[in-house]
Amino acid sequence: MARYTGPSCRLCRREGMKLYLKGERCYTEKCAIDRRAYAPGQHGKSRKKVSEYGLQLREKQKAKRIYGVLERQFRRYFETADKQKGVTGENLLRILETRLDNVVYRIGFASSRAEARQLINHGHFTVNGKKVDIASYEVRVGETIAVKDDSKKLDKFKELAEFAAEKTAPPWLEVDSEAMEARVIALPSREDIDIPIEEHLIVELYSK
Repeated sequence: MARYTGPSCRLCRREGMKLYLKGERCYTEKCAIDRRAYAPGQHGKSRKKVSEYGLQLREKQKAKRIYGVLERQFRRYFETADKQKGVTGENLLRILETRLDNVVYRIGFASSRAEARQLINHGHFTVNGKKVDIASYEVRVGETIAVKDDSKKLDKFKELAEFAAEKTAPPWLEVDSEAMEARVIALPSREDIDIPIEEHLIVELYSK
C-alpha cells in the first residue's frame, strides 16, 4: 500500500494551517504550526505571489493530505465523482468522507486518520460483521462499522471508547460508544463536511 512516510507536521506548515494529522499532538503546544507558522524550507518565510493555478494546486494538495490519499488514487476519485450525478466537487468530498479510515476517525475510534488506517490494516474492524482490512473501503448507507470483539479487550480500544464517548460524530453516522460500533444512516451532505476545502478549485484544476 503506497502512503506518505515523511514528517506530517511539514505538510501542515506547507499548507499554512492545522490538518490534524497527528491526533492529540495537534492540540498541544508541541504542534509545529503554532511554533513555526510558515512554510518549511530555506525560503519558507518569504512572501510569494500565488497564481490562480497555485491556489488550485494548494487546494488539491490540502485535500489529499487531510484524507491521506496519494495523487493516482485522488485522480481516480475525481474521475468517479465527475461521472456521478450532482455537483462534482461535492461528490468528490462525499467519496473521501465515506472511506472507512475517515469514518473510523470521525466516530472517535482513532485519534487521527493515519492511526485509523493502521488499526484497519491490522484487522481490528468489521463491516456488517465481516473483517475489513482495507482503509479505502467505501461504506454505504445501512452498514455497521464495529471494533472486533477480541480487539475490544485491548487497553488501546478501552481508551478509544472513552475518546469516542466525548467526541461528537457527524449527523450521518449513528454511534454507540459502549458497544464500539457505528451505523451509516445517510450519505454526508456538504453541510456535514467541516473541512476547510474549496472543492470548486480542485474541479477547476482537473478540468483544464
